[in-house]
Amino acid sequence: MMWGALSALALTSLVAGAAPLPARAQGSDIVVFAAASLKNALDAVNAQWQKETGKKAVVSYAASSALAKQIEQGAPAHVFISADLDWMGYLAQKGLIKPETRSNLLGNRLVLIAPKDDARPLEVKRGFDLAGRIGNGRLAVANLDAVPAGKYAKAALVKLGVWDSVAAKTAQAENVRAALLLVSRGEAPVGIVYQTDAAAEQHVAIIGIFPEDTHPPIVYPVALTVGATHPDATAYLAYLVSAKAKPVFQAHGFTALSAGRS
Repeated sequence: MMWGALSALALTSLVAGAAPLPARAQGSDIVVFAAASLKNALDAVNAQWQKETGKKAVVSYAASSALAKQIEQGAPAHVFISADLDWMGYLAQKGLIKPETRSNLLGNRLVLIAPKDDARPLEVKRGFDLAGRIGNGRLAVANLDAVPAGKYAKAALVKLGVWDSVAAKTAQAENVRAALLLVSRGEAPVGIVYQTDAAAEQHVAIIGIFPEDTHPPIVYPVALTVGATHPDATAYLAYLVSAKAKPVFQAHGFTALSAGRS
């Protein structure tokens, strides 16, 4: 596959994810801005919430960086779930979340993936030959400078001493699900995503797992925004950290960090 075609697909993914505001949201809906990697799990939690309460949460999924910037610009989100502590901290420093509502909701793992028809395992260790596995292709990653999954990936590659050998071979996507798409469609031979993303896509296989000490802990914090005046926002947040939601998140491969309050 020519890099020009791969680059075009990455650009398409970027444009498609650039405006995640929920057009379907009604005045009675809770509006949630959530990291793209949460889609399958949070959709399942929200379906359960709606079944139990009759109330609806509408979610905009995108890179945490893009969502945080939109909240900063006045986007009408009630709840923000980031894929790292940095972007939640960014909004906290600007006084845009309610600090007393903030908690660490979930954890995840970083993995190396390949198309399912080329699932040769690769031991992820110091000095491993990632460049050789990439060959003439590209390493699909989320944006390395801003998106949490990309930042975790670069940190791990630097720690393992292989960054210099693959830096020129990266294909940076707008978010981690866009990076996943590049691999699932065969546009890139290797990618770095979260374990939960790989589990959600039947056309890819995990070929290696990054040791947890090679990158900062993968933590998904959640909080209400300062604009969260919705009467059900507090109850919805409580549901996310409840014992009812915990097994749903775990079924999708996340580690539940909340206490699982009832």
